[in-house]
Amino acid sequence: MDKITFNTGVPATRPLDVRWIHGSASAKHNTDPDIQVYSYDEHTLILRQNMAVNYEAPFLYLLFGADRAVLIDTGATASAEYFPLRATVDALVEQWLATHPRAAYQLVVLHSHGHGDHTAGDGQFADRPDTVVVPADRESAWGYLGLAEDPSRIVPFDLGGRALECIATPGHHRAAVTYYDPHTGFLLTGDTVYPGRLYVEDWEAFTRSIDRLVSFTETRPVSHVLGCHIEMTTTPGDDYPILMTYQPEEHVLELTADHLRQIRAAIEEIGDKPGQHPYPDFVIYR
Repeated sequence: MDKITFNTGVPATRPLDVRWIHGSASAKHNTDPDIQVYSYDEHTLILRQNMAVNYEAPFLYLLFGADRAVLIDTGATASAEYFPLRATVDALVEQWLATHPRAAYQLVVLHSHGHGDHTAGDGQFADRPDTVVVPADRESAWGYLGLAEDPSRIVPFDLGGRALECIATPGHHRAAVTYYDPHTGFLLTGDTVYPGRLYVEDWEAFTRSIDRLVSFTETRPVSHVLGCHIEMTTTPGDDYPILMTYQPEEHVLELTADHLRQIRAAIEEIGDKPGQHPYPDFVIYR
């Protein structure tokens, strides 16, 4: 078994060198794959579901450690015929193991939160060998990670030489978890923070979660804040209409730690005013 060395210093901050699939003006002429796979490095893959399959077009994250891999979220479509997530992940794991052979290798399926556009593909992994699919409800997810008794804790999730840090971040959803990867410096925020419509289910919990993330990033080198959707256009404050399946002028996926501070300032500005509150890189729904 080869020894893999993961980055434990300050991760490099470099743009995601990718043009994301963003649907097609005509479904008839859509030639994009059902799932786009972008390799940030050999141990870190970002997947995006095609808008032609589901308008939500969520992002998923597949991270490899020396002992196991984790898939964060399973997309918005259950059917393997229309959304071949299991086949795609199996091929990616097989490819990684061809370079880094192991006698046994586990896959853990976790979630950013429990909404259906992030859990629909769970069933594709139900009979997969050496696989743990952790349900996305709060009791199961937080219990598995060790967050249930004290959600204020930051808990490690070790993949083998690559230990993610898990942070409970309810507000958008009661079971939401943010994952920090020291190897890349990625802060994976699910639907809590992304360039789009930030729907807040619990305003007080959301405020506390943003406070926690701001504090967290003051003590960790964050290369990118990466959520699970792109809904903003390249025009500041302008989002695509809901149900859009063609987004030719998308905002970039990656945000920064400063965006967390911008969201915190927006929370103060919004106060108890309900409604839609647009800002250059996100829209908060109070």
